[in-house]
Amino acid sequence: MDVPAVIIGGVKVTSVGGNGTVNMGDVLQIAPKSTSKSNSGAGGSNTGDFLQTNTFCSVTNTIDADVNGSSNVANK
Repeated sequence: MDVPAVIIGGVKVTSVGGNGTVNMGDVLQIAPKSTSKSNSGAGGSNTGDFLQTNTFCSVTNTIDADVNGSSNVANK
């Protein structure tokens, strides 16, 4: 049984790569097939059309005490 989705307004998908998922409509569960970790300073990972960041000071802590921070072993 398909359930229709009503999208009011615009939809903008600029790119989908790798293991990316784009879903339009109802979904029970979306689970990642891969995980990764990245470190960036204040405003370093912002994306958008009209963006303004004001940063006086930025310190990024890259120390990770646990060895396995994100696991998706059971997600096949």
